[in-house]
Amino acid sequence: MNYIPAILAVSFLVLSGCSEKDQPVTPSQEKEEALLEQEEKQTEEPKQEEPEEQEAVSQLKQDYEVNTTNWRIEPVAGENAKVALLTIDDAPDEHTLEMAEILTELEVSAIFFVNGHLLESDEKKNILKQIADMGFEIGNHTYSHASLPSLTEQEQKEEIRRVNTMVEEVTGSKPRFFRAPFGENTEFSKEIAEEENMQLMNWTFGYDWEKAYQSKEALANVTLNSEYLYDGANILMHDRAWTKEALRDIVEGLQEKGYEVLDPKRIKS
Repeated sequence: MNYIPAILAVSFLVLSGCSEKDQPVTPSQEKEEALLEQEEKQTEEPKQEEPEEQEAVSQLKQDYEVNTTNWRIEPVAGENAKVALLTIDDAPDEHTLEMAEILTELEVSAIFFVNGHLLESDEKKNILKQIADMGFEIGNHTYSHASLPSLTEQEQKEEIRRVNTMVEEVTGSKPRFFRAPFGENTEFSKEIAEEENMQLMNWTFGYDWEKAYQSKEALANVTLNSEYLYDGANILMHDRAWTKEALRDIVEGLQEKGYEVLDPKRIKS
């Protein structure tokens, strides 16, 4: 009879020495533990987007294209045809940042075509970085703004590719658009642009380099009343004081005439 207390004592010690995981688990406990484990995984490992989802988020719908026979901007299908594109050459010179700020205030965009020789200073690189960070499209306008037909093929290649490298070093992205100085492309420059995955971009009209229109009033008036202002107008401007001064009136005038100032990111390249 004295064995019974001893046996009970040993059984108690064995049971008390069992770990928690050795204890019987009820169905309700199993469910609770599974929920806790799932919550921990969600906290530690955020849901990763599928590649297709990431691409859809990062890309703006590109529903316009450049008609390279007349340089008009045309909708791919079913979009508003009454658009105008603003393009600004010779950036970043003296007025680029101010022009970008005016456009940002007006909630419209443009392509700034850069010359590489203007990117040799840290100050100008900083301006380029600022306007790129503001969301503006950066285009390639060659390094020295030389007439391409007057250059050898090797020189043309250097003029174009050098700018792509410089822009990418500052902004993290290569230009999607190429505009030859004076609109003078060669067959070779077209090949280089294609190799660099750039869309050729000339213009339909522009006036700010002509002496008669180098004032705010004259430039705004001729731009808004030009016979070449039609659907898909591709308007050439430059980094100039009078262009900066006329820019607000030009944008607001285009909008009053019913034109949508097109975001260049919607143009295929």
